[in-house]
Amino acid sequence: MPPRSSGARPRAARLIRGCPWLDPALDHAVEAVRDRYLRVGSAVLAHSRTDPELRSLRVEALAKAATGWSQGIEALLAEEPGNPDLWLWLGRTRVEEAWRIRPGARARSVQAAGYTAYSKQMNSAREPLMTAAELFPDDPVPWESLMWLALGLDLDREEKDSLWEQAHQRWPTLFGSHVARVVTLSPQWGGMMEEMFDFARVAMSTAPREDPRAALIPLAYFEYFVQERSGIIRGSSSWFSAEECRDVETAARGWFEGQHPHPRTVEAHNLFGAAFYLADARRPARQHLIRTCGRPSGLPWHYLGDANDQYAKACRQLNVEIT
Repeated sequence: MPPRSSGARPRAARLIRGCPWLDPALDHAVEAVRDRYLRVGSAVLAHSRTDPELRSLRVEALAKAATGWSQGIEALLAEEPGNPDLWLWLGRTRVEEAWRIRPGARARSVQAAGYTAYSKQMNSAREPLMTAAELFPDDPVPWESLMWLALGLDLDREEKDSLWEQAHQRWPTLFGSHVARVVTLSPQWGGMMEEMFDFARVAMSTAPREDPRAALIPLAYFEYFVQERSGIIRGSSSWFSAEECRDVETAARGWFEGQHPHPRTVEAHNLFGAAFYLADARRPARQHLIRTCGRPSGLPWHYLGDANDQYAKACRQLNVEIT
């Protein structure tokens, strides 16, 4: 539970863009990678080999930081061709580079060259990710990254299911692979609403109290709303019905971050905070957003527009101070 208020206003948090975690080592590594000091990223990733949850978070963050500079990781691999961390990082970075150039739905039919470039870039991630999986067979994180590749290339359902099983067998609670699975099962990616919610609810019901997979429930609602209600959303009150808000409240009550927060805790607070904000449930929205410590995540804020702007807007309206 949060500490009892002393009556003083909470200290304003500094807005930190694109860093939804509380991991000082990762903060330092991401900044270094953005400045093209890639060896720092490699070292931080190597230190996560025994913790798949941390490894999943770190490779995603480092891949986004290295986007547009994957050749730098290739140069490191020339020196260490047997390093599974570098193969994983290269593959995930190529996935992120592909998503950055993915044409819009309308553009695909008229800009074939753009879609061809996107497909080629996404496909180029397969070999390094499979190499990472071969070099470190117990690691679920290459399979999580391959799930995003399968989603981006719209591979058949059988292959998507197989990749999920590979990740799940190696680390059944991996938050990142569960997020990828919810998105894969969502209506906007060709799935069924019922199956998506059933998956999220089963994952939540089998999760320990300190496991943030309870946040899969608001994630599933956002995925559903984007596909099914995109034409009728007219402000916060039209997102969640009273029953849907109660569903999110039940999920939130089932999660307690504990004394040793999960690596994805900040992301979970963003998901719950955004959901409660859009349901006009100000008190729980504010409680969750305070715990994000000024660190917005892409999910779910990008569903509303620019993630940083939407997060900042919500904080202003809820009197959560950020600078």
